[in-house]
Amino acid sequence: MGKNYFTAEQIEKLRHNPYVKNISEKSITYTEEFREQFYIRYQSDPYPSKILLEMGLDPVILGPSRVHNITKRVKNQASRSAGFKDTREDSSGRPRHKERTQDEEIAYLKHLVEYQNQQINALKKINFIDKKAEWKRLKKNIDVSKK
Repeated sequence: MGKNYFTAEQIEKLRHNPYVKNISEKSITYTEEFREQFYIRYQSDPYPSKILLEMGLDPVILGPSRVHNITKRVKNQASRSAGFKDTREDSSGRPRHKERTQDEEIAYLKHLVEYQNQQINALKKINFIDKKAEWKRLKKNIDVSKK
């Protein structure tokens, strides 16, 4: 958004608009009805600032970047299968894990066991190399002390 924050007066003015769902110092959320109406009007009148004025929103308060973003987002939402509905409300966030069928779970667990076995084998090799190096160092020290 940049540095285009809303002042307290602007927030209060925008809060009373029926098309504003939520507003804070940094962001504004529009109602589903607003997005639908905006898109319908945008089809016949390609001037977003004029449409916003007709809907009671001052484009000067919003700023040019927000006006551009409203247009871009509404056009994208119009082409989505969910339409203008706010999909964030239905989602509780990223799921912790995907539900798997029994076959998928078995395949996943087999893969996990195989991966862990590879890790164990790698650690065994590292341990063997360390022991071999230690043995060579000790043998060298013994050989040096015999001379």
